[in-house]
Amino acid sequence: MSADQKTIYVAGLEKGSPIPTAWRVNTDGSNPEKLVDNCGLVSDIDLGGQYLLGFAPSGERTGIYEVSMSDRKCISLLPGVATFDVVFARDGKSFLYAVASRGEVTIFRQPWRDGKIIGTPQVALKVPFAFPLDYQGNAYDFSRDLSTIVYARPSGHADLYLLSQK
Repeated sequence: MSADQKTIYVAGLEKGSPIPTAWRVNTDGSNPEKLVDNCGLVSDIDLGGQYLLGFAPSGERTGIYEVSMSDRKCISLLPGVATFDVVFARDGKSFLYAVASRGEVTIFRQPWRDGKIIGTPQVALKVPFAFPLDYQGNAYDFSRDLSTIVYARPSGHADLYLLSQK
C-alpha cells in the first residue's frame, strides 16, 4: 500500500504466464494499471514511492527484484535467493528477507539506497528453529524492526518464542 493509503500494489498471474504481473489500483478499486510483466510477487514499496520490492520464490527466475516506478523496469537485485517475502526495513535504508535452512531460519538485511543494493547481505536475526516459508501461500511475517515474527505451524500446535535483548 502507498504511504498515503490511496493506492495498493498487487501481483497476479495472467493467462499463459508462470510469473506474476504487477498492478497498481486505487483502494476503491478504480483505475487498475499494469506496471510490469514477469517480475515476481510484489511485496512492499519504499518510503518515497519510487520502488516496489518483489520476489520469485521458485523456478528459473528465483530471486529478489525491484520495480522502478519511473521507468517500470524489473531489476534483479539478488538472483537465486529463495524467499517468500521481502520488505523494507523501518529505516528505509535496507530490506529484509528470510531464508530457511536445516533447523533454522535466518533473516537477512540487505543495505539499499536509491534502487541499488550496497554491499553484501548481513545476518539480522537467526531464529534457532525452522518454520515453513511457504505453506499453501505465505506462511510467515515479521515486523520491520524484527521485534515480532509470526508463522504457520502445519502440525497445528502453537509455539511462543521470546527474543529479549539485555
